[in-house]
Amino acid sequence: MGIVIETFIWEPSSSVFIFIFFSSFLLLSLFPFYLSKHAPTTKSSSLSDHPFSSSSPRFQLYFLLLYSLASVLDGLWLVYGEFELVYYGINKEDTVTFMLIGFGAALFVGSLLGLVSDLIGRKKTCLVFFILHLIVGIWKMVAPSPSFWVANLCLSLATSIFSFSFETWAVVEHDKVDSKPGHRQDILNETFWLMTFFESASLIGSQVIGNWMVGGNLEKGIGSPSIAATLLAILGIACMSRHYDGTTKIMTFKDYRMSFSVYILGDRRIWLLACAQACLHFSIAVFWILWAPTLVADGREAFLGLIYPCLLGARMLGSTVFPWLINASLRTEDCLTCAFVVQALLLSIIAYDYEEIGVLVTQFSLYHACIGLILPLLARLRTMYVPNELRGGMISLSLAPANAAILFILMQRGYYRTIENSTMIAFAAVGLFMAAGCMYVLKRCGKQPYQNWHKL
Repeated sequence: MGIVIETFIWEPSSSVFIFIFFSSFLLLSLFPFYLSKHAPTTKSSSLSDHPFSSSSPRFQLYFLLLYSLASVLDGLWLVYGEFELVYYGINKEDTVTFMLIGFGAALFVGSLLGLVSDLIGRKKTCLVFFILHLIVGIWKMVAPSPSFWVANLCLSLATSIFSFSFETWAVVEHDKVDSKPGHRQDILNETFWLMTFFESASLIGSQVIGNWMVGGNLEKGIGSPSIAATLLAILGIACMSRHYDGTTKIMTFKDYRMSFSVYILGDRRIWLLACAQACLHFSIAVFWILWAPTLVADGREAFLGLIYPCLLGARMLGSTVFPWLINASLRTEDCLTCAFVVQALLLSIIAYDYEEIGVLVTQFSLYHACIGLILPLLARLRTMYVPNELRGGMISLSLAPANAAILFILMQRGYYRTIENSTMIAFAAVGLFMAAGCMYVLKRCGKQPYQNWHKL
């Protein structure tokens, strides 16, 4: 008589998604009532009625729609890319090579794109983002067996552009259309957390689009996401070209170099902020590389396609906490210090303690909830300390050390096998502790009043 071994495939309960949805809805619904009772009457809220200029809310809506479209494009290749590699029979060694090419492009080329963006205009750089995705989409449709290193190179540059261009464009445009500093800062705070919220929702939407277009027939559906990406890229290019404004005032290279040396390289506070950004970027990259192998270690099975939206939903929930904290009597640096410490502790536990899938998913979700809170808080700090004219260069250069560290650990793990997955996660945890220390020191350095609208 044969022995039947039942396999158990773990999946999150539907109550988890219901909890995330209703928690986010509750936080957003109750916030105006909280603000009406606790906020000073002289201060206007970003979620209540404001005497904004009519162009500012219109631009915010236009920007968030374009940003969501860009997030769907970025997420579509993120979800579809791994499936495509498996479909074409790419082995692990070649996959590591493609990842090295991508992070190498982000390090040696992407680090300079922020400087270029500040010089040629932020909206032009956002347009380049959609053009790169259009090239990749057409390339994958035309080539019967596409060259992955070409696509990976373009997508890595597009991801580098995505990390700074849309934020810098939003800040500069809000600075032009709204002349009242208090109102301008309120709507920027709102834009920052809505960017994180809409990005997470768009990434979930990209997974839905990818699964729907691939369908059950792999032979016919393998090229469908490329068609969707091409159409979305054309739509983005059309929207940006239609409302293109070529009269943006930019600096000369000589003035930009002098200003960057004084206001960015010569300011210790900027170095601390850049270090925190790099540590966060490094930990996020390590997480997305190792989250699936960690969950299915030792032969365990799980529905990763259901866990992925759970993590992004937690990130959405974390972003809804931002407007509550920003209107409370808390320093931004204190909030970031606590969030970084929580993240570091979570990764430390994951690195050194074997746990069941349910516990791991809970820790992963808490980690992403912290990300949802940290991203708008860091954007707020950049608004306080970084001049608008130098914002793109500061963000892109701050990510260079993180990309270099990722290249190093990928080579050590993928080629030489000198480190384990747990060691990579431990490095990410150490980086987050460093980020918390940077925020603590930054608070002690910020004795002078905040330069909320630091213009050259």
